[in-house]
Amino acid sequence: MGHRIGVVILWVCAVCFLSMGKVAGEAQKSPQSPQKESSGEVVAFYFHGNFRCNNCRKIEQYSREAVEKYFAEQFINKTLVFSVINTDLPENAHFIEDYQLYTKSLVIAEFKNGKQVRWKNLTGVWNYLNDREKFYDYVRSEIRAYLESS
Repeated sequence: MGHRIGVVILWVCAVCFLSMGKVAGEAQKSPQSPQKESSGEVVAFYFHGNFRCNNCRKIEQYSREAVEKYFAEQFINKTLVFSVINTDLPENAHFIEDYQLYTKSLVIAEFKNGKQVRWKNLTGVWNYLNDREKFYDYVRSEIRAYLESS
């Protein structure tokens, strides 16, 4: 039942994401770390468009809270960065193709010397919108795995 709810929420919110699909013909750029001077870091990107429904705002809020609550030390020393990006802005439209986005998304990416080395779209966030603690657990475990394997 929980999975069905997540799928329905994802479908409903995908409607508000349609504005992100207007990037046909945009030049693809390689994602770069917001902290180009650091030797290594993990970035938790929250991607959204101009139109933002309540569920989309909740994903951003819960994601930020999870990062700040469970990774305070890494957040403070900037080995883990939380970045909110509007893909409807022309300079950010390339992220849709770079990360194969089809809805509002939380993506974690690892950068070394300013270059991306891997990334993962945490699509499971949609399944836990109605349970903050399970949302936190999911995000915490995914980010922890990234940090431990860096």
